[in-house]
Amino acid sequence: MQSPLANIVKWPTGRLDFSAGPLVMGVLNVTPDSFSDGGDFLDTDKAIEHGLQMVADGAAIIDIGGESTRPGSEPVPPVEQINRVVPVIKAMSEKTDVPISIDANDVSVAKAALDAGAAIINDITALSDERMAELAGEKGAPVILMHMQGTTATMQAEPKYTDVVAEVLEYLLERARYAENFLLAKERIFIDPGIGFGKTLDHNLAILKNIDKFVATGYRVLVGTSRKSFIGKITGKEDPAKRIFGTAATVALCAAADVSILRVHDVAQMVEVVKVAHLMRGIH
Repeated sequence: MQSPLANIVKWPTGRLDFSAGPLVMGVLNVTPDSFSDGGDFLDTDKAIEHGLQMVADGAAIIDIGGESTRPGSEPVPPVEQINRVVPVIKAMSEKTDVPISIDANDVSVAKAALDAGAAIINDITALSDERMAELAGEKGAPVILMHMQGTTATMQAEPKYTDVVAEVLEYLLERARYAENFLLAKERIFIDPGIGFGKTLDHNLAILKNIDKFVATGYRVLVGTSRKSFIGKITGKEDPAKRIFGTAATVALCAAADVSILRVHDVAQMVEVVKVAHLMRGIH
């Protein structure tokens, strides 16, 4: 039996309170080409306004990224990512106490973001660069470790697993234990199965059907299904912005399974979904 984690997680630059249930993380892509909102918030002022609106709508974390990680995307030079995200992070960190996470796998981008006011590292490569682990340990910053098969450019070419749930779980546990070697407390480590990152529709569904196994590891779990293409395949909605109800179904399932953080685009709506689904899990 895993010992329970504290409801309130504190670190030098922030805190998260899970006492009322799962938290919603708002997505803020400061990019021209993200799959859903690419180009919408490339303008700094628009990005800041949208980020603050998500806070007002109930987001407990704002996840800011300067590089698209959609299938087939190519790397963006670190200096360009920094130029995109730092002004937004600086302005938002002065206007809200809600922690900001930096969605980056380059250590120079993460360091610039933390120096600008970000408080969490969201790394789709799960600290594959040891320097990122060292940075997180030095700053005491929580980390989000995601599973991805291949790279963003190749991950959806032909993903294959013998047992997707077992393989993703094994990988995430290995990376979480690795993170602990850098003096990162278990309560500051979040695992993310990487829905849509090197996975087919069936792989994604298998993970979601077994999300309780990830929760049972004792590490807090983050899931990001928002507007993703597998929802479009199920619902027939080609426009990502029209996948809100399909997203809501997956968010409800995850909240009922006690997933700790739901990463979403539509914050106001998903805050309501999380509240109701989490409450229902305790009703028999």
